[in-house]
Amino acid sequence: MHTSRNMAHSDNIIRDGLRELRRRLPQGWSVSEALLSTGAKVDAMAEIRAPDRRSVRLAIEARSRLDPRAVAAIAETLRLGNSSAVPVVMSRFLTASVREQLEKEAVGFVDLTGNMRLALPNPGLFIEVQGASEDPDREERPARSLRGPKAGRLVRALVDFRRAPGVRELASTAKVDPGYVSRVLAFLDSEALIERRQPSSATDRAPRDPERSWSVPRPTRTHAGPIVRVDWPALLRRWALDAPLDARGTLRTYLEPRGISPLLARLAVTIERYAVTGSNAAARIAPIAPSRLATIWVDDANEAASRLGLRETDAGANIILVEPTDSAVFERTQNHGGVVYAAPSQVVADLLTSPGRGPAEAEELIAWMTANEEAWRG
Repeated sequence: MHTSRNMAHSDNIIRDGLRELRRRLPQGWSVSEALLSTGAKVDAMAEIRAPDRRSVRLAIEARSRLDPRAVAAIAETLRLGNSSAVPVVMSRFLTASVREQLEKEAVGFVDLTGNMRLALPNPGLFIEVQGASEDPDREERPARSLRGPKAGRLVRALVDFRRAPGVRELASTAKVDPGYVSRVLAFLDSEALIERRQPSSATDRAPRDPERSWSVPRPTRTHAGPIVRVDWPALLRRWALDAPLDARGTLRTYLEPRGISPLLARLAVTIERYAVTGSNAAARIAPIAPSRLATIWVDDANEAASRLGLRETDAGANIILVEPTDSAVFERTQNHGGVVYAAPSQVVADLLTSPGRGPAEAEELIAWMTANEEAWRG
């Protein structure tokens, strides 16, 4: 491998990444060692050769870690001056959101946990392999997620209102300190879940990294600008991934022999505070099929079950009562026909990790919400 640069760590990633790629190539295919030309704006070049001797070059970028926000700039750089080469990112580990952005940019990737995607038009080759879903060395950096009541309240505040709030307004709405809000917004920005306005003059050359021998002009991100866009579908999906339903409440299952409809009719006159979520709430807006399972947020499952005449069971249940870890689930509810339903954003998050057709119902509801934002966003 060419070693004129002081980038031993990147060289190791590239060497190990090419070794991982060789393991996945079909019989008769080969990949060369990596080479770097003087002055190249890529970390390395390699060549894949097909059994019929046709070949294609790979323009390789090596990163110890990568945020989704940086993918577009990397894709542009890899293609700059290398239009005939296939762009590929190699890393120790790439998160699911980074891999998704790389796929959108038509950039191949290889990480050292086994995640791999490579599409060659000529000679024709397609490889897609699933590796680790979590960083095996995550102790190297602070954990970042949307798990916990405070993060959930921030998500709801960002999703439920069309006018993007500022840090202090978010802090007041979510009842958390502004410092926590700033840290979460920086995380959401790095994950491309929100977009923040940057000063028009905030362009500079990228800082020279000890692992790199070149830099390109790019915006300097300070994470301090106001929010101008919230990718609320992606934000809800990320929230559900980090904080699934059973992490946001205690679930208990019950049987109502007479069915769900009679139960819903009794809710308003039986329980002081509740919110129907899940399939029943989604079906009211974007029905897919009749629901056979009702999920309801309640303050006290035992008391609610007693008042509603439900029998607790582990098998054959058609009612799930959930005691929330945070009362935000009861905010921005909607009354329809005397029944109180959770806010659409809450319903989506609850469905995305629900069993059965819950995720499909969530996606159908997201499609409706996208087409009818004025009907549910404040």
